[in-house]
Amino acid sequence: MIDAKDQLLLNLLLEHSRLSFRAVAQKAGMSVVSVIQRLRKLEQEGVIMNYSCRLNYEKLGYELTAIIQLRISKGKLFEVEQKIATHPNIIGVYDVTGNFDSLVIAKFRSRKSLDGFLKKIQTYDFVERTETNIVLNTIMEKDIRLE
Repeated sequence: MIDAKDQLLLNLLLEHSRLSFRAVAQKAGMSVVSVIQRLRKLEQEGVIMNYSCRLNYEKLGYELTAIIQLRISKGKLFEVEQKIATHPNIIGVYDVTGNFDSLVIAKFRSRKSLDGFLKKIQTYDFVERTETNIVLNTIMEKDIRLE
C-alpha cells in the first residue's frame, strides 16, 4: 500500500516524468536518498511501470482514434486479445462487460490504414463481430492524479 509521501511523489512524476531525483526531492520536501528509495520500491512493486512522455498524435499524423468493440468466441478471449495487442497502432485492449467482450483503442494515420486493420482482425479465428466508433474530437485525455 502506498502512503501520502508515495502519493505525492507519484503525482509529481505524473506532472513531469523528466524531473531529476533532486528536483522531485526538493518539490516533495524530502531527501534525495529517500526519494530514490521510495521510487525504486514503487518500481519493484510494479506501481511505476515506466517513465514516459505524452505525445500529441494528431501532430504526428495519426488523425484517427478508433474505439473497436469485439465479440469473441467463448474461451478464446485472452488468445484473441493477445494477438490484437501486438499490432503497433493499438494503445489499449480491455476486457469489458456488456454486449461485447473486448474493447480496443487504436490510432491510425488514415481511413485506409484503419480499414486494413479492421479487415485483418475480422479474419481472425474466434472474432464473431466488431463494432467501430471513430473519435471526432478529443475533449480531454490525461492521467489521473492520486487522491
